[in-house]
Amino acid sequence: MEAPPSSAGPPFPNVAAGNRGLTRGLRGRTRPVLLRLDETIIPELPPWYSCYGRRGEPVAVPITGTHARRVLHGARNLRSGDGLLFVTETWDHATHQAFLAMMRAHGRGWHIVLFEDRGSPQTAAASRRRAQALHMALRFLPTATPELNAMDHLWRHVKGRARANRPVASIDAAADHACWAILSMSRHERLRKAGVLSGNFWLTK
Repeated sequence: MEAPPSSAGPPFPNVAAGNRGLTRGLRGRTRPVLLRLDETIIPELPPWYSCYGRRGEPVAVPITGTHARRVLHGARNLRSGDGLLFVTETWDHATHQAFLAMMRAHGRGWHIVLFEDRGSPQTAAASRRRAQALHMALRFLPTATPELNAMDHLWRHVKGRARANRPVASIDAAADHACWAILSMSRHERLRKAGVLSGNFWLTK
């Protein structure tokens, strides 16, 4: 396992500064596990595009009247399609660091390289130190580059297709439905819907 950097060196030497730094140093690592981490909001009310009803009669759409939501955290192995899901009520430094610990517990002994966005929970000094303590190397995606975000493509499928037009009884049921939509896919299907298998994905260039 790679040793954490010493306190005398740069504080976070594994953080990439831009697109060209995403794959920097990966070839020299022994069997690195490349994980893409991302978060999305799951609202209680799904998007509505269409529904069935009797011709000429109004259609009633069931709603709870609340605006509850959950945060769905996801980590996806960019090579195998395996991953982890974690549902929380909020997204902050504490929940982000809890997910980091969950990933490390799941992948004991792995040489994890974690690709993240630049949200404040990820870039906070405490979160970076936590990643270091867990022996995770960090790569931050450049700002405003959705084409590099494989998880975003997967979220779009779940929220736009799997959850669309399907009312649920509670926000927890909505979050469970979103999770099962991903878990029910094969690993190959997850990679395909995330765009990883396309010839233009940055990891294969």
